[in-house]
Amino acid sequence: MSGTAHRPSAADPGLPPLARFGGRIATGLREVTSDPAALDSAGFWAVVADFEGRTTCARFDRVTAAPAPPATTGWHGPARTAWTGSLDRAGYTAGVRRIREHIAAGEVYQANLCRVLSAPLPDPARSDVDALTGRLARGNPAPYAGTVRLPAHGVEVATASPELYLHRSGSTVASGPIKGTGRTEHDLLDKDFAENVMIVDLVRNDLGRVCATGSVTVPDLCALEKHPGLVHLVSTVRGTLRPDAGWPELLAATFPPGSVTGAPKSTALRIIEALETAPRGPYCGAVGWVDADRGEAELAVGIRTFWVDRADPAGPVVRFGTGAGITWDSDPDREWDETELKAARLLAVASEPEPDVR
Repeated sequence: MSGTAHRPSAADPGLPPLARFGGRIATGLREVTSDPAALDSAGFWAVVADFEGRTTCARFDRVTAAPAPPATTGWHGPARTAWTGSLDRAGYTAGVRRIREHIAAGEVYQANLCRVLSAPLPDPARSDVDALTGRLARGNPAPYAGTVRLPAHGVEVATASPELYLHRSGSTVASGPIKGTGRTEHDLLDKDFAENVMIVDLVRNDLGRVCATGSVTVPDLCALEKHPGLVHLVSTVRGTLRPDAGWPELLAATFPPGSVTGAPKSTALRIIEALETAPRGPYCGAVGWVDADRGEAELAVGIRTFWVDRADPAGPVVRFGTGAGITWDSDPDREWDETELKAARLLAVASEPEPDVR
């Protein structure tokens, strides 16, 4: 599918297409495709890949330097109390216990359990995800923050992701899985370090499917990173792509990201499908850019990510996902609390304060 001309529909607020990453804005939409082979061609592409496999690659004509958008206009979020989740506390903790049963049976070592929060948009005409990105840049700055706004194609995403899914420079590719989250480093447990190492091994195996033999290394293991309101354990896995491996092969080998699935990945995905009650969409997928001319790319794991769904039968809504990695040592209530910690600051940024009724 290509071209930019379209008539706004009920699901399209008429906002022009754009992508914004790393102090740059891409405009002038040239084409949109679901085929990742296009990323090996030419031009600058914005990429959004849903966890369930839907991929949108959008090529833009112009890329220019641009600061973050203003945070004061363009986004009218829901009330903080308007958010509801696909799993409540009882449902989520029951899911944690079920995953522990799978672990005890030797079926899986770790699995991510997530929930999707949704809220109706009080003023859909004032729900520009690029303006929300401006809010996030000030209230929750993140290394892989960005916007992909393609209203005619059902993609409106604002991310404040702290996690690198894939960085590519020529034939060198790297991933930065996060496992282990706390308010401070003193909250981190042995379980968090063990989980990180487990996922690093999974990512090594994924990259090893498309990288030259012996080229996959781990330059950093369980490094501590501080982010607004919390800390993470982050590792780096790096390798050299084989000459016959392009974007289709790289994505097929590594997607969905290991840090948001589990180990073994195939079993974890079956468990996730059985326990989660809503599709993840862009959450836990990939959001970022590919510069095919320069042979460079940066895709983030789609966490700390909002997306607008204008096709919901009940009316336009904004969604946000949160979750945690479950191991045998997981305490169900503690894992619920981790999902709350990850969501609290971001929801506060995206929501409107409650009116003073006094």
